[in-house]
Amino acid sequence: MAVPRAVTPLVEAAPAKINLTLEIRGRRPDGYHELESLIAFARVSDRLHLFPGETLAVDAHGPFATVLAGAGGNLVLEAARELSTRIPGLVLGRFALSKRLPVAAGIGGGSSDAAAALRLIARLNGLGLDDPRLAEAACATGADVPVCLAGQARLVRGIGEILSAPLTLPKCPVVLVNPAVALATKDVFAAFAAQSGARRRKDLAALKTAAIPREHDALLCLVREHRNDLEQAAISLAPAIAEALTDLRALPQCELARMSGSGAACFGIFPSARAALVAARRLRAAHPRWWIRATTLR
Repeated sequence: MAVPRAVTPLVEAAPAKINLTLEIRGRRPDGYHELESLIAFARVSDRLHLFPGETLAVDAHGPFATVLAGAGGNLVLEAARELSTRIPGLVLGRFALSKRLPVAAGIGGGSSDAAAALRLIARLNGLGLDDPRLAEAACATGADVPVCLAGQARLVRGIGEILSAPLTLPKCPVVLVNPAVALATKDVFAAFAAQSGARRRKDLAALKTAAIPREHDALLCLVREHRNDLEQAAISLAPAIAEALTDLRALPQCELARMSGSGAACFGIFPSARAALVAARRLRAAHPRWWIRATTLR
């Protein structure tokens, strides 16, 4: 009796998305907020395997798999189904997800997983990443999925569907922190809308792709001039974010600390990888229950 040959899976990393800036520019008639965000990606990630030809499903494991199971719909499956509706006869398979990034943390874990699924399906079916049906499926899956599709730094506008050309950012050592808190994006936007002082940042000139610096110090200056407009709304729902920011700013050589996305994850920028590593160790000793990683943005 012949023994079936094991199928070699295809593998993709799903890196954490970091909003260096996030400014609300207005609100559309349909209720969605228009934003402008400078987005980079970190060298920490989930990992997604695709076993071709098997029944479409997702098996999750890893430190945040249990949290993911209780979070409702799975964006990996949604992305696969959105693409299959656009391409008849698409070959799919079973996904195995190593869930290493915290869930509902403002670092695009689910969106990056979905984008990785689209990249894997594209590889399996011989599709180019510039195939417009991939972009359509990404937009239909979630607002952060389009920017995660190529995983390159970009300026993002609209509700996430308007992307600049890829940006070349300087090496940027950071410490990422999630203070053991999960936040739903819709709740943070609702809190932002409800705040009496919630101003739309029409007063601030739009960022231009050509003006994004390639030097560390110049990029730091630009990021300082802007902000994350959702930060105070998120803190009102999860005060632990303020504690995380305070502790990051108190670390030696921390140049800037800010919340990413709709929270609750925060990041601190440091002048060197060594400084970030030392800072992460100190912060981990003080907060052993927090998720803390020293890494680099790209």
